[in-house]
Amino acid sequence: MTVRYDDLTVEWLGYATARIETAGGFVAYTDPGRYGVLDDYWARDGDLVVVTHDHHYDPDGIRSVANEDATLVIYEAVDAAGIDRDVEPVDDLAVDFDVVRVDDEACVDVGNHRTDPSADATVWSVAAYNDPEGPNADDDGTFTHPPGLGCGFLLSLGGRTVFWPGDSDALDGFAELDVDVFLGNIGGGGIVSDRHATADLAERMGPDLVVPIHYDTFATLEADGEAFAGDVASRSIPVALDERSANQ
Repeated sequence: MTVRYDDLTVEWLGYATARIETAGGFVAYTDPGRYGVLDDYWARDGDLVVVTHDHHYDPDGIRSVANEDATLVIYEAVDAAGIDRDVEPVDDLAVDFDVVRVDDEACVDVGNHRTDPSADATVWSVAAYNDPEGPNADDDGTFTHPPGLGCGFLLSLGGRTVFWPGDSDALDGFAELDVDVFLGNIGGGGIVSDRHATADLAERMGPDLVVPIHYDTFATLEADGEAFAGDVASRSIPVALDERSANQ
């Protein structure tokens, strides 16, 4: 399903991968790949690809979506050497693409090969993590996504903003962002924000549209997307649900 909002189209391709396109033809992808969500997908139309952290880093997925002029904005802590999968180092991607490494307080202006100014984008990175005293911290004080492991991204595309928090709790600071489209992480599972916390955050944030992603990819991320959509809609916030992508 393709969701249309103003001059943007948004499509959830599965797991953490969303494709966003502006009326000017600029295409951005969030965290492309993993768990088979991009098997047989070879669009290579992406002008911008953002990668939040190691768990979502998939060089094969990146190569399947990025065009030859793409800018890859990758969080600085992403490191193939520390990933328990056989993955291509980020430096190898930099041979073929413009790779920008960012911390969690960066701002990157991204152009492309088109002359239409509306085809440009701005990317802001924001801190994203499990709160050490939050709902996803174990009794022994451990948690899956410590501060410094990853980030979230606020994208300005076609005059609108799209927020993808990556694997994070629903942090209070997110509610201060100016967000038009919120790609809400609802997978929960004791490792990321669940549907209840994400619905609460959406109410505080006040976006024009919520598109839930990152759920039902595997058992740990099981979530009731319809219940989430009903919860958000009851708060007078538009929500678009794509159950087909959730079950890929």
